[in-house]
Amino acid sequence: MFNSNKDGTNFKYALHGLKRKDLKKIEEADKFLLKFQILKELNVGVYFVKVKSNLFQNNLTFIDSNLPAILGNLVYFYYSSQKSKISDLVQNLRDQISENFDLSSGQDFYGHKLKRFLTDVALGFTPGKVWNGKYDATSGYLIVKEDGDIVCYHIYDKSQFEDYIFNNTRLDTPSPGRHEFGSIYEEDNHFFIDLNLQIRFNK
Repeated sequence: MFNSNKDGTNFKYALHGLKRKDLKKIEEADKFLLKFQILKELNVGVYFVKVKSNLFQNNLTFIDSNLPAILGNLVYFYYSSQKSKISDLVQNLRDQISENFDLSSGQDFYGHKLKRFLTDVALGFTPGKVWNGKYDATSGYLIVKEDGDIVCYHIYDKSQFEDYIFNNTRLDTPSPGRHEFGSIYEEDNHFFIDLNLQIRFNK
């Protein structure tokens, strides 16, 4: 649904409290989950810094000014947990960083904003092209399921379409080597790591 690329879909994170002597132990971890477990054991804080591509950053901000940080945290939760479904990862956002919004009235800020993003992705948004909010599909959207069934959503069924893609998409891990992410690097005596966004329909 949303393909990654090394220049456009990497997110940058600062590693606060990481000591140089611990680098080898972390880099030897062969899975992202293990890498982040070690960072947690070492009391290293992982903080979203920015979307590395200015174009992708601007496209996300065009949809919603909070979207870069929301997606940044969503991507981090994916790589540091065993969850991949977007609906599950959004629940992590609600539970762990709800201080960003007043949730007392029951408004689903995170779910609403992610649904808007996924809808735009389904209807024309790409990370490498300026997004103007105009949909490629003018009347509807066809989804072919694994069993061959076809689901058709019309634009006037927008809320049903949003619910469908929100509940039937997941994050995936592209090749770290090809997309140049996942290794710790140093800038101005501070350590950082990049993580990559890729979205697939659930199997």
